[in-house]
Amino acid sequence: MNKKISRYLLAVTFVIGSICQAQSIKREKFKDSVQQLPYFTIHKDNFFLTGVPTNTAINSSSADAKYQVSFKQIITRDKLPWDTYLFLTYTQQAFWDIYEESFPFRDVNFNPSIAIGKPIFNKDDVFKGIAGVAIEHNSNGRDSIYSRSWNRITASYTTNILHRTTANFEMWLPFGYRNDNSDILEYTGLAEINIEHEVKQNKLYFNLMLRKGLNFDGKGTIRSRIYYNPFKNNRSNQYIMLEWYLGQAEGLLDYQKSQSMIRLGYVIKTNEFDFFK
Repeated sequence: MNKKISRYLLAVTFVIGSICQAQSIKREKFKDSVQQLPYFTIHKDNFFLTGVPTNTAINSSSADAKYQVSFKQIITRDKLPWDTYLFLTYTQQAFWDIYEESFPFRDVNFNPSIAIGKPIFNKDDVFKGIAGVAIEHNSNGRDSIYSRSWNRITASYTTNILHRTTANFEMWLPFGYRNDNSDILEYTGLAEINIEHEVKQNKLYFNLMLRKGLNFDGKGTIRSRIYYNPFKNNRSNQYIMLEWYLGQAEGLLDYQKSQSMIRLGYVIKTNEFDFFK
């Protein structure tokens, strides 16, 4: 029994030590790490996926491909007060009917932003998270009855919530709606939670995103992702990703449409929050 207790205490000590080590980045070390970052980097995941619906018949019209291109440009990281840094981001996501005869693009969404980021430290100067405020525009670049557009001020905070588990919390204040999508908050809500767990470093991750629309009838989004790295060397952060999207507002054009889509494909995974590893 004593041996079992000793082993248990040793395991607990190891876990606690790992947690403390993962969260013990000091202010100066963090500043040095930020200074070494390239000015131009990936922002969100860059991917190409294809898949089929699970809530309707599978055919050339319901199966599709989805891809995303996203990058970040740091403007300045050492000139602003309160240890803040200024950056631009751009994300473009497209829904492509590659199984239709003429391979049409069904919907393309554009999401540029300008943002300020600030690292958060506790009283002992230990790094705890990253806070940010952004002004974002989101539109599909179309006109007439197919035009969809809205703007928002977004506040975000990213931190470790458990060992190897990172959470990103976002809340937004919308403005500048178009008449064609004046009810979009009924489907997107005012907040989003994105949780990622590292099962095996640089090899296997699980991600869950949740949104709840401003309604009482179940509108919202659950999106789960599994990342797996099949490569021996992962210098470019390359993974195979399996995604299940359940809900509304995946794209702007048909944001009111409920869907359940499973897709599989290739992703260059963002390393924007590797500080938390």
